[in-house]
Amino acid sequence: MADHTPAPWHACTAEEAVARLETDPHRGLSSAQAVERRARHGANRLPQARRVPPWQRFLLQFHNPLIYVLLAAGVATVLLEDHVDAAVILGVVIVNAVIGFVQEGKAERALDAVRSMLAEHALVWRDGERHTCDAADLVPGDIVCLASGDRVPADLRVVRAHGLRVDESALTGESVPVDKSVEPQAAQTALADRHSMLHAGTMVAQGQATAVVVATGEGTEIGRIGTLVREVVTLATPLTRRLDHFARQITVLILAIGALTFAFGYFVRGLPMLEVFLAVVGLAVAAIPEGLPAVVTIVLAMGTRAMARNRAVIRRLPAVETLGSVSVICTDKTGTLTCNEMSAVRVMLPGRVLRVSGAGYTQEGAVHEGERTVDAEEDPALDALAACALLCNDARMAEAEDGSWRVLGDPTEGALLVLARRAGLDTEARLRASPRIDAIPFESEHRYMATLHRDHDGHASILLKGAPERVLSLCVQQADGTPLDLDHWHAKVAEAAQAGERVLALARCDVATDTVALARADITPRFTLLGLVGLIDPPRQEALVAIAQCQQAGIRVKMITGDHAVTAAAIGSALGLRARHALTGEDIDALDEQALQTRIQDVDVFARASPEHKLRIVSALQARGHLVAMTGDGVNDAPALKAADIGVAMGLKGTDAAREAADVVLTDDHFATIARAVYQGRVVFDNIKKSLLFMMPTNFGEAGVIVLAIFAGLALPVTAGQILWVNTVTAITLALALAFEPGEAAVMQHPPRAARAPLISGALAFRMAYVSVLMVAVTFAVFQWELARGHTLEQARTASVNMLALGEMVYLFNVRHFTAAAWGREVLTGNRVALWVSAALVVLQLAFTYIPAMQATFQTAALDLKTWGFIAALALLKFLAVEAEKAFWRTRGVHRM
Repeated sequence: MADHTPAPWHACTAEEAVARLETDPHRGLSSAQAVERRARHGANRLPQARRVPPWQRFLLQFHNPLIYVLLAAGVATVLLEDHVDAAVILGVVIVNAVIGFVQEGKAERALDAVRSMLAEHALVWRDGERHTCDAADLVPGDIVCLASGDRVPADLRVVRAHGLRVDESALTGESVPVDKSVEPQAAQTALADRHSMLHAGTMVAQGQATAVVVATGEGTEIGRIGTLVREVVTLATPLTRRLDHFARQITVLILAIGALTFAFGYFVRGLPMLEVFLAVVGLAVAAIPEGLPAVVTIVLAMGTRAMARNRAVIRRLPAVETLGSVSVICTDKTGTLTCNEMSAVRVMLPGRVLRVSGAGYTQEGAVHEGERTVDAEEDPALDALAACALLCNDARMAEAEDGSWRVLGDPTEGALLVLARRAGLDTEARLRASPRIDAIPFESEHRYMATLHRDHDGHASILLKGAPERVLSLCVQQADGTPLDLDHWHAKVAEAAQAGERVLALARCDVATDTVALARADITPRFTLLGLVGLIDPPRQEALVAIAQCQQAGIRVKMITGDHAVTAAAIGSALGLRARHALTGEDIDALDEQALQTRIQDVDVFARASPEHKLRIVSALQARGHLVAMTGDGVNDAPALKAADIGVAMGLKGTDAAREAADVVLTDDHFATIARAVYQGRVVFDNIKKSLLFMMPTNFGEAGVIVLAIFAGLALPVTAGQILWVNTVTAITLALALAFEPGEAAVMQHPPRAARAPLISGALAFRMAYVSVLMVAVTFAVFQWELARGHTLEQARTASVNMLALGEMVYLFNVRHFTAAAWGREVLTGNRVALWVSAALVVLQLAFTYIPAMQATFQTAALDLKTWGFIAALALLKFLAVEAEKAFWRTRGVHRM
């Protein structure tokens, strides 16, 4: 049975497309047709996403196990009539909710940014006349006129084109403007190679065109990407998952211990119900880490500030930590790993090949033959080629305020201008000496540009620049006077192309001195080939170093680009990636999910990748247990940026769609900045774990004191109010110091943490239990010692509270390093905040002990020097005991927890 499915638009001829759409290529649609089609197809805009009401988004911020624990702590403090602490806890809950509320809605903003890529106006034929109309009113069948600088308003099939080149980098990742023509392509042609199509959101870089609208709104390629963005489910961050799991565990544990303690105290010990209940409430208050969310938020905020100083702007706080846990970074090529500035790297002259140093549009660099620098003034062959590169050129260079250079015009022509300077030409003098008389601009049909020049001596010449196969067909000899060796030059073209270079041929011929105009008829096979130039968007030097750092840290780097496979493989190899077997979008389409997950393990370079391909790559990596960071700058990257565990957008040259879909925005577009952000993310995660390692043993130690007292039938060494005091003052002093902790020396020498690894490792759980036991032991020792000395219960409890506080203070210096010894000067000087907060804690504890108002509030009493000496001695013993435990882990090769 015959297949009646119509051919894709790019596979149709222009005439077939016009006929299928029932329009007139010269007059366009009638007003009546436009109205009817608008009713049928809808407006040329992307649909609004369904938004969650603000009130609902705010209430959802409280749907979190850790928030439930905090609220339980608040209820407990209210029952104890401690309204100040209840207000503090409530304040922490509200602040966290507000932060989450402000950071919500990323998907809606990302879709808004995609929607903004559509043009606002279009020049269209209606009723046989040209009108400027709102782009939203375009319908399939409209005939649109485009010129240089216009944004393409819908998906169009080219009907007529004159020198048309379109910048599709935001949609396809293609690093240079693409030539467009009316010729159809094969039905299976990849999006980036459909040269007869123009897509909504792209920009006309050069030339003019008449085209017919074939798709509008959601039917366009950019509309399809908007749909992908809308459908992608945002993943919870590892920190969010780990904290949620930890909060559930803590909740169950506290409830179980509380219930067991209440039952034992009431039924076994026969204590009054109210007394046991208040003791259990004190136990809950002691065990609940009510300061943890605030400390985590502060640690994340400090990491955010550090990253901002390193040119990485964090849009969601948890993203700071996520960066430190990534195991794979999927990165765009153009502008991220490369300079996004074309550079001439190879000059092929008759009989020799020269190397060009320097990257991008900077003025540094030179031309080299082996180890020798070659200057055009002393080398006629190089001088002729460099002069042609300079004169047969429509681009200009401009210096920005920061001293950088940018190209006004085609980036490839800009690279040729820079080549002329690096070859040693006095460009201004040469332009004055050989002024242009006439020119034939580049057109995709002819694939060359030609200019006519006359020097001050009256000599006239035509300079030619273009695609090698076209220019070679117009040459009859080489610059050294020998006949043209086509096989030799074709081999040179293939060699440069294999290295990922874009190749241009340059030629010249002398003409009569009275020639004043240039026509296509003058471009005949009579030229002398001056040579070939190989150009490439070179890798950033800092990207080379950063990739090596990431690989050393156990992070795989995978390059995903819309460029051709040969170019991608060449850049990938230069960057140290496994690029021998680059995977193309066509290859990915041929693989099922399981096969892709297998292949993706051994491939680092992906070429000709569409938005769907990028999504599949990210999903396949996540299915293999990887935590994935995705970088990008184009609207085509937005779905993958949102689907990845962390999206990283380029801030300088990136699109709004990419920035709004991302968690992190780089203000300098450098891959090296990602590596620095990964380092900072690891520091942040370590500091969060150190905060946890500090707060939980101290909280459990306080709770253990109460549990032991009830089970042993002893008086409570501390009251619930005194425990709240300790928790409050240590949370706002000691725990806060860990937010300022610098990174461990070997933080980038370890492999990334497994995505599903629990927050509490075995070593960390042992440390928490060990320190909790030490805290209980020293507190009971001081309490019993004070009672044995005949001191009052108030004095014994005051000593116990001070023992808890001082014990936590010395433990702060233990926990600054997971297992490294706390003996060196660095322990005191590495984090000066730790010294300041320790001093503040001492002042607060003296006030707690000696100020009458505090004594009345917390039932405390003054202590003598002997008691303080005993407390200090026990604190020192506790410090040494933790250092002994750390030494044990070092002998077992454990350096992180």
